[in-house]
Amino acid sequence: MIPSRFGAMRSSLLVTLLGIGVVSITTNPALASGTWSKTGSMNSVRIYHTATLLPNGEVLTAGGVNPTEGYLSSAELYNPATGMWTFTGSMQTAREGHVATLLQNGQVLVTGGINANGLVASAELYNPATGTFTATGRMTTGRYDFTATLLSNGEVLAAGGANFGHGGLSSSELYNPATGRWTATGRMTTGRYGQSATLLQNGRVLVAGGNTAELYNPATGRWTATGNMPSYHQEAVAPLLPNGQVLVVGGNTFNSPDLYDPSSGQFTVVAQLPCDCDNFPAGLLNTGQVLVAGGTVGYHPVSTSDAELYDPSTQSWARTGSMNATRDSETMTVLSNGQVLVAGGEQISNGRATELASAELYAP
Repeated sequence: MIPSRFGAMRSSLLVTLLGIGVVSITTNPALASGTWSKTGSMNSVRIYHTATLLPNGEVLTAGGVNPTEGYLSSAELYNPATGMWTFTGSMQTAREGHVATLLQNGQVLVTGGINANGLVASAELYNPATGTFTATGRMTTGRYDFTATLLSNGEVLAAGGANFGHGGLSSSELYNPATGRWTATGRMTTGRYGQSATLLQNGRVLVAGGNTAELYNPATGRWTATGNMPSYHQEAVAPLLPNGQVLVVGGNTFNSPDLYDPSSGQFTVVAQLPCDCDNFPAGLLNTGQVLVAGGTVGYHPVSTSDAELYDPSTQSWARTGSMNATRDSETMTVLSNGQVLVAGGEQISNGRATELASAELYAP
């Protein structure tokens, strides 16, 4: 069992009881097939870690948790040229459920999360040139299950998150890389945790969770409500599509994605996922399609190896090649060469969870 004093809270955050009616699923035309191949395994088993594509093409994986080591401060690098992982400098604070954001200067800001001491407010910077983490300014509020978004001006917006025992946070704050400090900014219209956050082409940030969504305007520091979602989304993923729209998929809705149009401020329902799955990552491919892979299936969940592609031009889904391992809560990183790296996560079967160190590559 993962050693978390908030284990029960995590379960309550990730599970939402919904009344789901009978739906019909149509078969979509097959899209271009893709294949998965095994690559080097991480040196540590990890779940609830982060993965960040660095400017040099390597992938930084940091933190997480596993049953034997507990909360992790270690970090490692994946080299696509060799397919191997090597340890790099460790974080100063062990954490899981944190957020890692690539800054405009090429460094990585790691902030928030939880560990054995509870909510984490500290933040640190990873410098790829030295392979080391150094402390930077602390957030005004400890946050877990929150979002951190790189704004067009180079600052980072941290919003919402879990406030254990008191629901979600409505506060948000800004990190200034020039000063290394966090300052409070406008409050969201509602407290949220497990929401998604997407930087729009107009520089605003769309935050969506539950059935509601709102926009942050960096010019004014204010939040305003936007259209409601037809489906309920908690712990969803929301990639920005090449046409400027946002696909909100997963998050306790299983197979009912919604599409946000910034020009109208409204959401519309799009084609259902072929897989009734949840707790999966998503990545925007160089083709403009969206890949989702893995996740859990059912109310007594088991992990899956299924993968699906969303085509914005037809607003349709089709299955693509299956992963070599079933996994959920893994990280997904689109590499510079167009391939996709998934790493870690866990396998769930017969009520038992096994955390993973393995990784694999998807070739579109």
